Amino acid sequence: MTYDMIIAGIEDHTGIIELNRPEALNALNDRLLDELADAVKLFLQNNEVRCIIITGSEKAFCAGADLKEMVSRESRDMLDRFTFSIFGLLRQSPKPTIAAVSGYCFAGGCELALACDMIVASETAMFGQPEINVGIIPGAGGTQRWTRIVGKARAMEIMLTGAPIDARKALEWGIINRVVPFEDLLNEAKQLAATIATKPSLAARMAKDAVLKAQEMTLESGLDYENRLFAMLFGTEDQKEGMRAFIEKRKPQWKGR
Repeated sequence: MTYDMIIAGIEDHTGIIELNRPEALNALNDRLLDELADAVKLFLQNNEVRCIIITGSEKAFCAGADLKEMVSRESRDMLDRFTFSIFGLLRQSPKPTIAAVSGYCFAGGCELALACDMIVASETAMFGQPEINVGIIPGAGGTQRWTRIVGKARAMEIMLTGAPIDARKALEWGIINRVVPFEDLLNEAKQLAATIATKPSLAARMAKDAVLKAQEMTLESGLDYENRLFAMLFGTEDQKEGMRAFIEKRKPQWKGR
């Protein structure tokens, strides 16, 4: 997998994408977004890939969108701009996704991290939505995901002041899963991915789906949805194998069906 602005490869059932535009702090331009989407599509089509990691450099996961590319664009150019790009792919991905974040994680970069299912951060990570400082608001899910995770008051402060928060506060607010030294960051994300990769893929897919639906449904609707997915899994070979293996005290052999 050869690209200009990302480095992508597969390791132990995990697809790993590294943003590689250091001269611009990994700012998102059209080329980088296209390459990201292409790599994720290939990982989603590859049955050997069970989890996806997106990471950046020590200094910057991603500092946001490339304003030099955006400054002259009009409303018609930006309507639905991110719906069918990498952000849409991550939203619809049946495979679990992890962002491994160090340094600046701002604006579109923060939205990219939040679009992933889990975030592992280094101690130097900084998260924020500074779009208001250049006369716009987040356009790839920032207002919606922040509000669902941290609540209205905190989301308002992030959106209206443009001020960032550090990794410890992000952990306290529930934005991220864990904080580690930078030298441990990618290994921590890989270990998390490796653990997930050992689980039955159908159950992992349905568990992810149910958690995401919980953000959109009422409790009653969510409980009904969960129960339907739960019942469906009793028609799979993996359910029979998993329970028999537990009873027989042996390691299950998952087949993904």
